[in-house]
Amino acid sequence: MKFVSLKSRGGDYLVVASNVAWLRTGENGQTLVGIVGSSPLLVTGSIEEVARQIQED
Repeated sequence: MKFVSLKSRGGDYLVVASNVAWLRTGENGQTLVGIVGSSPLLVTGSIEEVARQIQED
C-alpha cells in the first residue's frame, strides 16, 4: 500500500494513492482530491503538482 503526503492549509493528509479517484481545480490555487468512499480533500497546489506528488511518492 502506497501512502502519499498531501499538504493542506488546515493540516496535512496521508492518503492511500490507489484510493485517489479524481482531481479538480479548487479555490485559491488549491486542488480537490476525490477519494474512493469519502468526501473530497482540499489540498494546496495545482492539479499538475498534486498529480506529480501522487505519481512520484
